Amino acid sequence: MIDSVSIIVSTYNRPDALDACLRALAHQTDQLFEIVVADDGSGPQTSQIIKDWAPRLPVSIRHVWHEHGGFRGAEIRNRGIQRSNGRYCIFLDGDCLAPPDFVAGHRRLAEPGWFVAGNRILLSAKLTTGILAEGLEAENWSFAALVRERLSGGVNRLLPAMRLPLGPIRKLRHGDWLGAKTCNLAVARDDLDRIDGFDASYVGWGLEDSDLVLRLLHAGVRRKDGRFATGVLHLWHPEVDRLGLQENERRLAEVLSGNRTAAKQGLSTLD
Repeated sequence: MIDSVSIIVSTYNRPDALDACLRALAHQTDQLFEIVVADDGSGPQTSQIIKDWAPRLPVSIRHVWHEHGGFRGAEIRNRGIQRSNGRYCIFLDGDCLAPPDFVAGHRRLAEPGWFVAGNRILLSAKLTTGILAEGLEAENWSFAALVRERLSGGVNRLLPAMRLPLGPIRKLRHGDWLGAKTCNLAVARDDLDRIDGFDASYVGWGLEDSDLVLRLLHAGVRRKDGRFATGVLHLWHPEVDRLGLQENERRLAEVLSGNRTAAKQGLSTLD
């Protein structure tokens, strides 16, 4: 079993969502972890949210920030990794609400030579607005409550909220990169160091997570399915600017066609 865990929470100018995200992490059944907020250049409200939560959290929290220069999710996550102390890194988006057993589920699934890809339930704009405005603790809702939201269009699916012991079935997709997202992804620090972390040459929204997963697979780190064990609630957000997606698709195609493991602009390039 792993002993030290770092949850790296990426965020940009969504202090209300980050507040809810940290609230959910404050109530984990497993509290043997640290939080590193990887901030892609947010304003002072985000910093204040973190300061407000620091004395109330049962775990340590630190804030890693760089100046905003467009979407630089890969680079800021690398800065979060750099500042983390855990030997196991769980990546979570700052607009995701982790249920109370989230950390416990990831710790239980952790295994040398494997990364764990979790999944999510997407929330509607209306439901997200209500949760944030009223401080509703949706991460604690029962399955019956989520069924009601599914029937009214508040959530897009229910399966990630279920808990099932899949055993060896979790390893059936051991070589599959599709669908693995950094909104819910766990990787050993040693494996991140082996591939030099995220590739910060990905600028603009999209595919930096796919690049990371492909290079992990090239390095011999296999995929373990976190479904029915680690699902999170993903708050709605407006569609982001995808101006750089075509160039990122070109970068990903190059990784797909080869066997490169190291990031072109990775952890080792940080100042």
